[in-house]
Amino acid sequence: MRLAVYTDYVYRREGDAVYAERAFALFLAELASHVERLVIVGRLDPRSGASHYRLPDTVEFVPLPHYPSLVDARRSVPAMVRSLARFWRVLREADTVWLLGPYALSVLFALLAAMRGRRVALGVRQDTLEYVRSRHPGRRWVHAAARLLDAVYRRLARRFPVVVVGPELARHYERAPRVLPITVSLVRDDQIASPAEAADRSYDGELVALSVGRLEREKNPLLLADILARLRERDPRWRLVVAGEGPLEPALRERLRELGVEEAADVRGYVPIDGGLPELYRSSHAFLHVSWTEGLPQVLFEAFAAALPVVATEVGGARRPGAPRRGPGATGAGPRAPGAARGGRPGPRTRAHAGGGGGPGGGVPGRVGLLATRARPRGRTRRPAARRTPRARARERGAWPPRRGRSPGSP
Repeated sequence: MRLAVYTDYVYRREGDAVYAERAFALFLAELASHVERLVIVGRLDPRSGASHYRLPDTVEFVPLPHYPSLVDARRSVPAMVRSLARFWRVLREADTVWLLGPYALSVLFALLAAMRGRRVALGVRQDTLEYVRSRHPGRRWVHAAARLLDAVYRRLARRFPVVVVGPELARHYERAPRVLPITVSLVRDDQIASPAEAADRSYDGELVALSVGRLEREKNPLLLADILARLRERDPRWRLVVAGEGPLEPALRERLRELGVEEAADVRGYVPIDGGLPELYRSSHAFLHVSWTEGLPQVLFEAFAAALPVVATEVGGARRPGAPRRGPGATGAGPRAPGAARGGRPGPRTRAHAGGGGGPGGGVPGRVGLLATRARPRGRTRRPAARRTPRARARERGAWPPRRGRSPGSP
């Protein structure tokens, strides 16, 4: 198979080497060992220089014209038009394409590939509508464009098979001819902590709460400062380590200062998974994941591999990332999490999972359980089950397809 993969990532070039900013590119690169030829297609930053992850030399890279943001239509539209011609040339040497989205170019590339008789598979990693609402609050035209794009992508998914990250997204695309739910993990077998290592984690001295992720609006990083302040009220041994970078880093540091916990926090910037991140997981005592929206975060599996107890907002695939057990290894929900930094904005629902280890008694430390909440983001409500299609609800009850002479709802 000659496979071409597209996702809307920005790459950088330093000499003959191509670098990606996101760790997911390493997952894509691993596909090279399973196909005859792998081509990764993405935007190339005109500035030269290395980034976090170098693509292997066995992977071919086809650069697309760069634009800083899709919202900047004056720059993005001409760049996308030029991208169509470049992707058309890619199709000469590919017989299968995997297009992650929903992105505008993913839709157009799917149509081009279908015109040339190539096999097409779609890919979805997160709930686009929730992502856009979190990242661009108050910009109604952006929300409307996202709804249109999402609807078009789901319509395409009725024709082409789709690979989704997590069971939550699989339900969104249940009308596709074939749906493959996957989890994305960059953890190798030799990096998984043994039961003995989990039992040896000591909770007698300093306690470290770790957070790994981009410092952007949809990741809700300012809540981390409130969590640290609340934890230290109950036990001054708690410290916070944040591995991530992004535009909200100054705001996070300011919030830590406001709450008087700056000295107990260490904002380290980006830590690559092949540059010390596994050791950071192993040296911590709890993992915090406070996003407003997610697909199925790979950082949860990285924490589980280190036998690290996890507290995560109950969004997307994080609701049941691996069917976590209840009982000593997972705490229940408390009444309310700390207000999200500004204006007392309530946080999303939070769930705690066991990562194979735990604190005293083999479970999550009791203090971590105090972070759990059942509050919902203001202005957003959980979509009721009644909005699912009657056929989908019938499938859940085992009443579809109906037997002859029997309606789906009859006893």
